[in-house]
Amino acid sequence: MEKSESKKLILKNGSRIGVVGGGPAGSFFTFFAFELAREKGINIQVDIYEIKNFSKTGQAGCNHCGGIVAESLVHRLSEDGIILPPQIVRRGIESYTLHVEQGSTTINTILHEHPIASIFRGAGPLGSTVINAQGFDGFLLDLCEKKGAVVFREKVIDAEVQPDGVTLITGSAKRKYDLVVGAVGLNPKSLHIFQKLIPPYKPPRTTRTYISEYFLGSENITKHFGNSMHVFLLNLPGIKFGALIPKGVYVTLVLLGEDVNAEAVNRFLNSETVANCFPAGIALKDIPPCQCFPSINIGSARNPYSDRIVLIGDSASSILYKNGIGAAYITGKAAAVAAFRVGISKSDFKKSFRPVCAQLNTDNAVGKLIYSVSSIIQKSMFLKKVMFRIVVTEQKKERGKLEMSSLLWDTFTGSAPYRNILKRALNPILLANLFRKIFTEFFTPEPLSKG
Repeated sequence: MEKSESKKLILKNGSRIGVVGGGPAGSFFTFFAFELAREKGINIQVDIYEIKNFSKTGQAGCNHCGGIVAESLVHRLSEDGIILPPQIVRRGIESYTLHVEQGSTTINTILHEHPIASIFRGAGPLGSTVINAQGFDGFLLDLCEKKGAVVFREKVIDAEVQPDGVTLITGSAKRKYDLVVGAVGLNPKSLHIFQKLIPPYKPPRTTRTYISEYFLGSENITKHFGNSMHVFLLNLPGIKFGALIPKGVYVTLVLLGEDVNAEAVNRFLNSETVANCFPAGIALKDIPPCQCFPSINIGSARNPYSDRIVLIGDSASSILYKNGIGAAYITGKAAAVAAFRVGISKSDFKKSFRPVCAQLNTDNAVGKLIYSVSSIIQKSMFLKKVMFRIVVTEQKKERGKLEMSSLLWDTFTGSAPYRNILKRALNPILLANLFRKIFTEFFTPEPLSKG
């Protein structure tokens, strides 16, 4: 590693890169680092520090369970040379079933535009003995090793900045790198290390969510959930969004809100609407779930880069409430492109990496607006009934665009940017239809025909 006459920091032949975190963000960066090094005609060394064993089930460090991958991301990965093997996908999601107090309806006509797939990030829930397929995170990390990365099953406990590099410190060694990449998610101890390296860095704002896995068996999953993601817009305090996602012999429960707690979870599980989705006679309290209350990114980090250092994934910018794997791909690839095609100084990352994070952050601001409107609808039985009626009516169409169904699909699955969703929501035709339905329902209410 050397500086040019203009003191520009660049990666060159023999440069060493340390990646802290071997989850999707760290693995995506590493994959593209090797691709870009080959394009540049240089040899590099990449060391990944990851203490987790993705081939194990359970909660140690978590991230072994829930995950959704949009088909659009699968295509982008394929174009980049990352082909997901069939065993990664636990169940293709061909529709979603919307549940509100007024009833339920299945949305299946959006499948051809934006299908999604359910996956396990690791080897499955705690105690699982029936899952015998590779997890998404393990697949990506193995791919990086095949590219030439060295994986250290060690925890980085400290780091130091020198004029000619950054040293990562584990319990057994000190190693100096020309570039250090932080892909540590929202781990407080790891983020503290990077705050010491980059004093202006401020980690993202977070909130607590809930994820659990219920073992029901393949027959029950197919019979009661099929290939449909079940989405709940119920007026329950503390819950913005709930979903049941079939995944092999398990169904994943995901609850999003503001600092979801055990009381909010119990309110959701005790709802008659939720209970009716499960096989008769099965009490969820009698099925010991693998469960956790993980934190998610709901606000962007500030200054996630400096000379020779860059943070990616949840440590920098994510996608509000949705598609964390997609954000890991976007930020991991963007950081690699910046490092190899522009440089590794603070000004280089500001020039090339910051705009990508800014675009995600702007989209998240739009997402917050959308969820504010969604919360109003969620709390209003009248507005929810109107929305539900529109969706049911759309599902009876044999032709034509299904505007409301499409908007809800992309909002629930994260298959489209929030700004795209907002633009379509402001379509005059959709708005005219909405106001007409509101007027009709207010003055001449009709019995609701459920889908």
